Amino acid sequence: MTVNSYIVTMTTWHPSLEGHGGPRYIAIAEALAEDIGAGRLAARERLPTHRELAWRLGVTVGTVTRAYGEAERRGLIAGEVGRGTFVRERVPTDMPLPVKDEAESGFVDLSFNLPPSPPDQQLVADTVAEIGADGQLGRFLAYDMGLGLAGHRAAGAHWMSAGGLAAAPDDVVVTAGAQHGMLLAVAALARPGDVVLTEELTYYGIKSIAALLELRLHGLPLDEHGVLPEALDAACRATGAKVLYCIPTLQNPTASVMPEERRCEIARICERHDVAIVEDDVYGFLPGRAPAPLSSFAPERSVYVTGLSKSVAPGLRIGYLRADKRLLDAIGAGLRASTLMASPLMAEVAARLIRSGQARRMALWQRAEAKARQAIAAGAMAGAEIETHPEAFHLWLKLPEPWRREVFAAEARARGVGIAPAEVFAVGRQQVPHAARVCLQAARSRAQVDKALAVLSDLLASRPESRFPLV
Repeated sequence: MTVNSYIVTMTTWHPSLEGHGGPRYIAIAEALAEDIGAGRLAARERLPTHRELAWRLGVTVGTVTRAYGEAERRGLIAGEVGRGTFVRERVPTDMPLPVKDEAESGFVDLSFNLPPSPPDQQLVADTVAEIGADGQLGRFLAYDMGLGLAGHRAAGAHWMSAGGLAAAPDDVVVTAGAQHGMLLAVAALARPGDVVLTEELTYYGIKSIAALLELRLHGLPLDEHGVLPEALDAACRATGAKVLYCIPTLQNPTASVMPEERRCEIARICERHDVAIVEDDVYGFLPGRAPAPLSSFAPERSVYVTGLSKSVAPGLRIGYLRADKRLLDAIGAGLRASTLMASPLMAEVAARLIRSGQARRMALWQRAEAKARQAIAAGAMAGAEIETHPEAFHLWLKLPEPWRREVFAAEARARGVGIAPAEVFAVGRQQVPHAARVCLQAARSRAQVDKALAVLSDLLASRPESRFPLV
């Protein structure tokens, strides 16, 4: 069977279930994981049909269906309508580490949404020195067994309010970054085996959380404005899910911004089905004009998560979570079980930067830099099919025929540019688009952005090398 530029082979896989206890479907899934890990099954190999494997193993078709479902939940395989079930590339829930010797190697890694260092980063060092000079250092080196010190929760409420969400300090939890806030929110709202709704292309961090907490993600179709309301309504009825995770502002990876009317509609549907909303708003500071956060349309059932990693400094690892008071006990239990507390010292640095207005100025610098880099991209990638926003950190590149996402990403990497192919973000069994996320802010300079995009533009204008034999 030929699929454009590479061959897809049907494996004769016959797993050994010896040594795998428990239910047969779990044993099959574990044998599959073992064979992938040992290299006996390669990426892109097509697995036997449900009926064929059931015949080989002497089990029911339903058992194989459950086994494949479990393996897909673990990120091992993916089903494509009309094509079959395939072994995934080894990047479904975890991205490769950034290339650290980028300056020496010439490699430009645009696969991570990392912010560039602002020119006034010395402010962070000065703030730490100021805390020491105040004689208060000991206070912030002690344990904090609550949801954050009062002044730090107040700073978080102020940061959220500046972003359009009314928040009281008593509703705010200080977290060790936004990813930690997402973990606390989802852990408080869902239990192992529960379904969590999310965009069908979504931030891979939620996939990691789902794998850790043994949750099942259900992807929702998107248009240029985000989650489709009718798809959300249907999924609520069909799955019984009680949690929706989404990124309404500068969605990751498509960079869409959900308009206010759509946000109202999404909130109404969640209210009708008693679904809690976990809103990831880490990019909310970037657009000069953006609708109010989704959480403001249903505050009593929303958990709003944000942080300072994109706007101020990733190493601060300080985020803020706003939730209804009824959830705070469960979130506090998760906080103590995971990190015990966010670092009070780093939270104090963040609070002082927020109160002085320096954090806001650093965020505005990131916005201006994002606009400048998007302008470079508009020129360098003229003619390419791109979804983006003029103030986004990243863009979504749709690949022309006959390019395939994994081949394009591999070829770009071979030419010195890292990008993230679409399968990293895909949820569920939908046809994964041939596209990739390109993170403009991750480059060290605008000159590197220009250099990397020139490579991608040249690659788009060429045809893929025949890395795999045609039959």
